[in-house]
Amino acid sequence: MKLPLLEEQNLKGKRVFVRVDFNVPVENGKATDKTRIEKTLPTLELLISKGAKIILGSHLGRPKGGPEAKYSMKPVFDVLSTLVKTKVSFSDSVIGTDVVKKSNELGDGEILLLENLRFHKEEEENEAGFCKELAKLADVYVNDAFGTAHRAHASTEGVAHLLPAFAGLLMRKEIEVLSGLLARPERPFVAIVGGSKVSSKFAILKNLLEKVDHLLIGGGMAYTFLKSRAVPVGKSLVEPDFESQAFQLIDRAGIQGVDLQIPIDHIIADNFDPNAKTKSVDKMGILDGWMGMDIGPKTIDNYIKAIKEAKTILWNGPMGVFEMDKFSKGTIEIAKAISKSKAKTVVGGGDSIAAVNKAGVADKITHISTGGGASLEFLEGRTLPGVECLLPKEGK
Repeated sequence: MKLPLLEEQNLKGKRVFVRVDFNVPVENGKATDKTRIEKTLPTLELLISKGAKIILGSHLGRPKGGPEAKYSMKPVFDVLSTLVKTKVSFSDSVIGTDVVKKSNELGDGEILLLENLRFHKEEEENEAGFCKELAKLADVYVNDAFGTAHRAHASTEGVAHLLPAFAGLLMRKEIEVLSGLLARPERPFVAIVGGSKVSSKFAILKNLLEKVDHLLIGGGMAYTFLKSRAVPVGKSLVEPDFESQAFQLIDRAGIQGVDLQIPIDHIIADNFDPNAKTKSVDKMGILDGWMGMDIGPKTIDNYIKAIKEAKTILWNGPMGVFEMDKFSKGTIEIAKAISKSKAKTVVGGGDSIAAVNKAGVADKITHISTGGGASLEFLEGRTLPGVECLLPKEGK
């Protein structure tokens, strides 16, 4: 993707609207995790150094199309003010003459943070008039919120058609890493895909099957694959509507020479409970009345063997019911194995990111994707409206 470089633009004195992803957890009026704010700092520091007047817009939570105090951006403002070495001000308004005036009065390198964009229902509707009002705040548009790029909202897509548009440094890094993963991976390329439901990951599995050398499946979704092969799965999570597709995917992998692996042993429980009775089972499958909760030791060994030989690794989704410590071993062991690999490693998905953090190995991962649903859609091969609108227009 040939994206125009923000670094090459003369932005001194220009008002730059930056769509950021400051959708952070807030408790008792305080932001409890500042990771997403910190991830945007390289872009903000670049703009400050260029003397741009910076207007920041983000959503927070899911307000119902109007102001709700619990979704205010003020806790984000409190954190942001401590992270940047410039004046930061706050606007209770998102559009209108007052906020336009504030944007014009900004000094070079100063920041204005807007209130929650989703306090206006027109934001999610990508309403044309609202897009024009947002465009009045700036001379240049920058999107640094890859996690929202799969949504065609006013601030993520609409405004980009009204102003010169660029990707922020975080946005560009996500696009470059994920594009490279699909277009030119070093081989062997190993993808590890987990999570509870195969329905939410089937499109990505189909697309990855065309790209990878090894596809390792874990989590609740594995039981649909096992059931499709007549392996007893007890009362484990199964999606009957996807059994035939799972069966066909295994067949296609064999035809294409892709090493698709599903668990060969399991940690099972008699109930979905952290205090449930547990045992390990292998070839006979999962007992009636019991459910699979994690991959077993033989599966862990098999998956680690593939990981050790890899030159490129993509991991999305846990191997078991990771939030219960008793069933987190498979996920933690995979995290540790990936961290020891000399391969290029990309980890995405909330639980996978939580696993590398819990295992204390996040700093040993090449790239941790903050994209969430956007990352999944990108890896499925879908066009993201928030990325498409940043590409150079024909004739320009």
